Amino acid sequence: MSSTRAAGAAPALAQRSELFSTSGTARARAAAKAAAASGQEIIDLSAGEIWADFPDAVREGALAAITKGVSRYTDTIGLLPLRAAIAQRLSEDSGQRWEAEEIAVTAGAKQALFNTAMLLFDPGSEVIIPRPYWTTFPAQVALAGAKPVFVDSAASGYVPRPDLIEACLSARTRAIIINTPNNPTGAVYDRSCLRGLAEIALKHRLWIILDSCYAGFIHEPGGAEHLLAVVPEVRPLTVVVNAFSKQLAMTGWRLGYMAAPARLVGAVKALQSHTTSNPNVIAQHAVLNYLRQGDRAYERELQDLLLENRRQGLEILSRLEQVRAARAQGGFYFYLDVSPLLTVKGSRFQDAEAVAAQLLTSTGVATVPGSAFGDLSGLRLSYGLPTDDLKRALTRVVTALNAIGRSPALLRAAQ
Repeated sequence: MSSTRAAGAAPALAQRSELFSTSGTARARAAAKAAAASGQEIIDLSAGEIWADFPDAVREGALAAITKGVSRYTDTIGLLPLRAAIAQRLSEDSGQRWEAEEIAVTAGAKQALFNTAMLLFDPGSEVIIPRPYWTTFPAQVALAGAKPVFVDSAASGYVPRPDLIEACLSARTRAIIINTPNNPTGAVYDRSCLRGLAEIALKHRLWIILDSCYAGFIHEPGGAEHLLAVVPEVRPLTVVVNAFSKQLAMTGWRLGYMAAPARLVGAVKALQSHTTSNPNVIAQHAVLNYLRQGDRAYERELQDLLLENRRQGLEILSRLEQVRAARAQGGFYFYLDVSPLLTVKGSRFQDAEAVAAQLLTSTGVATVPGSAFGDLSGLRLSYGLPTDDLKRALTRVVTALNAIGRSPALLRAAQ
């Protein structure tokens, strides 16, 4: 039997493997770990997590489940009592009543988004994504065979303009993905923006996929309203995605959820039965115990921690001479526009990725370049780490970036 395949050569990977690469945030974390392993002192501002102990109620719930010998399958989309507790929490936050059959518990928010993409997008569909965007959004759209359509938001303070989004619609448009508070920029979409997006969805019968993983962290007076509180009529077209990773500082536990019309949740149950089946049972019991207690004191403490870090961080970043920092209205990221430094006479830096690489080697501070988010001139810095480490890191960053502005050759000396 003849073959055109070279002797000993492995078969090719599926073509879809070429649609994406390792996420930019994961690459940044890996670079930070590699630098630390080589003996360099690293302060890591690349991680999307908060360095705080998770709630006692989570620990107690996990230990109680282990002590009882809990180890069996649950319902594919999560324990019914947990789904009911999530529905109650979401009802409080959104001003809309939710039921357990409208909730699917997933292995983190990423799985909720993956489920959504697989079930809503056909090959050839188009999906609107404001830019800068979280790196996983377009990757999952592409995995579903659909096409991401990007709408820039930098000129409007990283809050997308509904009129620009509507101008990008076509007969193939299927959905709009929104993320507020936004990762990476920290922007919070105001009432006018939310209403505009909802009206577009209603007018053109589009899905809205609302990633609200940072909704627990709003830092400016007045807070932010939930999309469904602003325009309740858009609920039948809305998928809400959230996780406990950020709000309970338990990223490694991988527990998230999606809230959607019951028909879609039923399809999610079938899909998830062929992928992961149920999420980790101990994590489910741990979060259920937390939600049953109904006390949000831990979340308020975490918010206070981030507020103080944000206050001190913005004070340090105010010393930047040419670089503009976004307002950091929500979440726990500072987002810097380093485009003025890329055009400095004699600059060796073509984009923010080069700036981030040099910051890592010259100052020992790990950041995430905007290329991970579709923005060649942005830089994301997390402020979820201990305050003293944050202050040292940001001071180094300010010194280094100011040095680039004065003379690119000075960057290596900026420590």
